[in-house]
Amino acid sequence: MSIPNSMPISMPAPQESRYPAAYAQSIEHPDIFWGEAARAIDWYVEPRTIFDPAAGVYGRWFVDGVTNVCHNAVDRHVAAGHGAVAAIHYDSPVTGAKRTITYAELLTEVNTLAGVLRDLGVEKGDRVVIYMPMIPEAVFAMLACARIGAVHSVVFGGFAAAELASRIEDAQPKLVLSASCGIEPSRIVAYKPLLDLALTMATHKPEACLVFQRPQTQAQLLPGRDHDWASLRASAMAEGRGAEPVPLAATDPLYILYTSGTTGKPKGVVRDTGGYMVALRWSMSGLYGVEPGEVFWSASDIGWVVGHSYIIYAPLLAGCTTVLFEGKPVGTPDAGVFWRVIEEYRVSALFTAPTALRAIKKEDPEGLLMRRYDRSSLRNLFLAGERADPDTVEWAQAKLAVPVVDHWWQTETGWAIAGNPVGLGALPIKIGSTGVPMPGYQIDILDEGGHPLGANRMGSIAIKLPLPPGCLPTLWRQDFRFTEGYLAEFPGYYKTADAGFCDEDGQLFIMGRTDDIINVAGHRLSTGGMEEVLAAHPAVAECAVIGIHDELKGEVPCGFLVLKSGVDRSPALIEAEIVALVRERIGPVAAFRIAITVNRLPKTRSGKILRGTMKKIADAQAWNMPATIDDPTSLEEIADALHARGLTKVSAA
Repeated sequence: MSIPNSMPISMPAPQESRYPAAYAQSIEHPDIFWGEAARAIDWYVEPRTIFDPAAGVYGRWFVDGVTNVCHNAVDRHVAAGHGAVAAIHYDSPVTGAKRTITYAELLTEVNTLAGVLRDLGVEKGDRVVIYMPMIPEAVFAMLACARIGAVHSVVFGGFAAAELASRIEDAQPKLVLSASCGIEPSRIVAYKPLLDLALTMATHKPEACLVFQRPQTQAQLLPGRDHDWASLRASAMAEGRGAEPVPLAATDPLYILYTSGTTGKPKGVVRDTGGYMVALRWSMSGLYGVEPGEVFWSASDIGWVVGHSYIIYAPLLAGCTTVLFEGKPVGTPDAGVFWRVIEEYRVSALFTAPTALRAIKKEDPEGLLMRRYDRSSLRNLFLAGERADPDTVEWAQAKLAVPVVDHWWQTETGWAIAGNPVGLGALPIKIGSTGVPMPGYQIDILDEGGHPLGANRMGSIAIKLPLPPGCLPTLWRQDFRFTEGYLAEFPGYYKTADAGFCDEDGQLFIMGRTDDIINVAGHRLSTGGMEEVLAAHPAVAECAVIGIHDELKGEVPCGFLVLKSGVDRSPALIEAEIVALVRERIGPVAAFRIAITVNRLPKTRSGKILRGTMKKIADAQAWNMPATIDDPTSLEEIADALHARGLTKVSAA
């Protein structure tokens, strides 16, 4: 295939980047690099063994260290005299609520809730499921669990009962923390009925549920099982009950975060205590270039890994102020809300998903709403979660006049695999690239036989073992599944299941999941590369390309287009131009002849396009409604659009 063009963009750097030396040391002398990084963390017992290759599935980090995440994220800042510093800015345009919580106030809330958990019988090693919306109490819950050594498992608020039940079944929690409801721009989602149904479906029964009543909906509490959050908090606060941080081994689990598995059973990604803290603390300064006291905003959800790492743990470990945003990039109330938040809280760095930018660009392509707000505090915009198409990056960079830094990571890794190390001295940006490997990640591009490929050759992206601190050591109680799913295909490597290439400068380009590489008459082609071409058309706001079955060629690409607001040209004309553009940029080998204009693309609540399900619909295969889908009717719209083009329509099972 042809490699998409990349355009270097210079980023102002006060000094020559320290990245090459830092990265080399992390690979050649990881004990020195990570031992030094560990000094940024408070330890009850400092680790002497930085890495033990004989421990765990592929080795473990800081095996003899003893520490506590909550102490590092909260207590030590108060002890250092920073209690009056803002820890959290809570901003909820869907309810009109705003609240700033200082580190001292955060300590009081977390300590009190930890005491309540203890009163309910939760101890070190017990699991606690957290099923809550984006409210401060959810942050208190996670930190309170970390304080007493309970293993939390956050389930995205509003998940269907069956999905919640499967996670309860696997984690076997002693307690569930929930809220009466979540708030969407157009509706209220009652959580308690979903939780009650999930508990009837699961064979494991938690001993108790603690429910936070929001004013928008009051949940019915079941006597003997359910407890009112506010009442128990008030009682513990009045009596001064709390719980001190529990010393934990660095290898003790901090949380379980479930991600969908190919077998239907969710995979419980385990995050350890010590390595996670060390990696996150390093990333705040080394990667994001954000220092204590500055405001960092990750526009994600606590139910996802980005929310765990960069709404809660990393900013608080670094002594920053984090923004907890309960809203959407458009519609709460308009496409200017991100810029309003940046102005109001003087945000230094914003981390969001490309899909959020595409939604904003679709509604406000000229950036008129952006001009209403003072964005002078913003130094960098970071993107991750899905491929950042060059057109969107260029648009954001031009409108915001700040560097737009794409970077790449996974639920399993917990922090960035590759990026542009702003804090070490930024490297030139190549639009389309996710940057260079972060410390500890030794990346190879492999062919199907597991052999490394040269520069600019696309293949499977794999990471040499051991994985650096912060990455998953295993799956929850499933070492064998972890080995089979991630380590077996390429011995000595962790399989990312992403496809891409490295250029001659070592910059990494992610072209999609390995199953997004389609075979057209024997030619391996990237749907991601085609999406870059589609997105470059001036009328296109969003796009997705999938491979669909073809009797002659095996597979052929099919492109879906969402047009920008205000486009007054015929969709058929634009579709014809798109077909010609792909032929010009990639060539006839792509066999790109199907372009379909739709009103929207089906997405998960975190903004990822559901390409896999779209492909099943196009191939007339049976498909199930994804549990994470934002709006179920969007997939039927895709099915109708395909049917209108003479492609078979199959409804959800």
